[in-house]
Amino acid sequence: MPTTDAQIEQVRAMVAAIPCGRVATYGDIATAVGLSTPRTVGWIMRTDTADLPWHRVLSASGKPAAHLAQRQLRLLADEGVSIRDGRVDLRVARFPLPDPDMALAEKPPSSPVEQYR
Repeated sequence: MPTTDAQIEQVRAMVAAIPCGRVATYGDIATAVGLSTPRTVGWIMRTDTADLPWHRVLSASGKPAAHLAQRQLRLLADEGVSIRDGRVDLRVARFPLPDPDMALAEKPPSSPVEQYR
């Protein structure tokens, strides 16, 4: 299934929401947006993040992409993110993104008819 413009914008919004000194993984963002794979987030990030804090998105291991490692780790260190052996401690630095299931559960019905479905 192709990635929609809405999903691309959701990924961009999630990346923009990660505060200074915190990080998220490709998988965190994929889950929050409802994408089937973190690779889609990587594709979006590769093609459309010049104006976003791209350096705050890491692999599930806490390691940056090899071709960006030095630059990404320097930017994160400048924000106060703790880095050890070329890896971010996700237990400390991970930013909790919204759970899409919770967002749906909390969404009020858009019409009186919908609440009885």
